[in-house]
Amino acid sequence: MSNEMKALVKAKPEEGLWMERRPVPEIGPDDVLIRINKTGICGTDIHIWNWDEWAKRTVPVPLVTGHEFAGEIVELGRDVRDLKIGQRCSGEGHLIGHQSRQSRSGKFHLDPETRGIGVNEQGAFAEYLRLPAFNVVPLPDEIDDEIGAILDPLGNAVHTALSFDLIGEDVLITGAGPIGIMAAAVARHVGARHVVITDVNQARLDLAAEVTDVLPVNVATQDLKEVEGKLKMQQGFDVGMEMSGNQAALDQMVENMVMGGRIAMLGIPPGKSPVDWSRIVFKAITIKGVYGREIFETWYKMIAMLQNGLDIRKVITHRFKVDEFEDGFAAMKSGLSGKVVLDWR
Repeated sequence: MSNEMKALVKAKPEEGLWMERRPVPEIGPDDVLIRINKTGICGTDIHIWNWDEWAKRTVPVPLVTGHEFAGEIVELGRDVRDLKIGQRCSGEGHLIGHQSRQSRSGKFHLDPETRGIGVNEQGAFAEYLRLPAFNVVPLPDEIDDEIGAILDPLGNAVHTALSFDLIGEDVLITGAGPIGIMAAAVARHVGARHVVITDVNQARLDLAAEVTDVLPVNVATQDLKEVEGKLKMQQGFDVGMEMSGNQAALDQMVENMVMGGRIAMLGIPPGKSPVDWSRIVFKAITIKGVYGREIFETWYKMIAMLQNGLDIRKVITHRFKVDEFEDGFAAMKSGLSGKVVLDWR
């Protein structure tokens, strides 16, 4: 193995990423070295590419970016016991501390010391990744590297979708990006009655209908109340999943929920947004903020669902060799793609 590797690097504090030669990471006693086979491009990676205000505040330069990946273990730290060379894997990209109350009580996803690979620490857009063995998620044979590379965003969808009981419930999802579409697929898989997904991007809505049994609604041209009537819904939606980060979408969701409805929010509104709290209070609505994945319960659940028939492959719309990364990022930025996967082999 060469002591150098290709890596996509945020090398300068300006728009773009750059392919560079970097040293292969050295691992510690509790780490593994993973040879990367495939990676997914995330919305976070687009923020880093664009070098927006969030990225300027958050990302150290230079940094190897990327956090959605699948590969195989090629080296083990001396204290690693339960993994083996050649094992296929993905991994949890949130690196946790071990001193907080949350972490010590096993609520790892709530640890305030969390740092992200490809955001705060060296990431997975490279031929090799160093990762704590604790974070490694072995992949069963049924899950190939392409799906393994998008388990991170699927985990966001699963965490959001399973925040509330969905069996027999009517579900509204605002935002037909890849995570919203995968959340719709999960809702159908676990037994929701009606699943409606809204957006103003017709291409994304068309993709949602290809991926799963969902009713896509373009709220720029269709009235949501009329849709409810056609579905013979009496009072509104039982469960909402806000995936868009759009304030108008959240307002529309609140208006279309039943009394006592429950909303899981994964979308992040820009800056401070006005909220009609009186409407939320008088409708007795529960709102839950969702961040990342439950470590590792979400991973167990989504792998089990994939083994049991959950099919999200059509959400992947573009595949590129890593040397074509600029085309991959252009596809993501176009707003006309689902997930974009880069092949490193």
